[in-house]
Amino acid sequence: MHPAVFQVFDEICRAHNIRGDVLEIGATPDGSTLLNLPSRARARERIGINKSGASRFESFAILQADANHLDCFPNQHFDAVLCNAVLEHDPFFWKTLAEIRRVARVGALIVIGAPGYAELESDKRLRRWLASLARLTRKPDGWPRQHSTLTLGVHNFPGDYYRFSEQTFREVFFAGMTDVTIRTTLVPPRFVGAGIWGADVRKLAAPSG
Repeated sequence: MHPAVFQVFDEICRAHNIRGDVLEIGATPDGSTLLNLPSRARARERIGINKSGASRFESFAILQADANHLDCFPNQHFDAVLCNAVLEHDPFFWKTLAEIRRVARVGALIVIGAPGYAELESDKRLRRWLASLARLTRKPDGWPRQHSTLTLGVHNFPGDYYRFSEQTFREVFFAGMTDVTIRTTLVPPRFVGAGIWGADVRKLAAPSG
């Protein structure tokens, strides 16, 4: 995990001061995993899952589990769910999102990071330069570059399926959540979004009439 992404996660978690039970989806047995965030040091329980196998690191366990089917956890079990650089490798990422909502308690903090694409100032400068070059040379070859943007390169773990926009974060990943914030870091961009799950769950679940 890039240190800049790690820092954004830590800043978000520190601001919310969650001290209950924390789950990391895609945890790894090393110091860069999100369960090692300084802001998570006082969590009551820290536990991770990884599809590739079970392991331990320092004071927490990592279970072998598929994020599409978190049957090892009951409903509304965690006060925070963290997930970074997983959804782009998940061909059925919407199933993982559904499981995150299921295992999160009402009021839980959910933080998700993933590579994306965005309108960057560097892209605008590059496109202006390419447009000028195309006019001078009278060659149309610059058109694809004038209408493109930077994204993180292909990295198969074991597959690499998606890149996401900020709109995807707001309207899909964090649909129905409150206090949603989206942070952007690095170039090509990585988004880190956070939201509070369940503020309106009781209203939605309450019988009408």
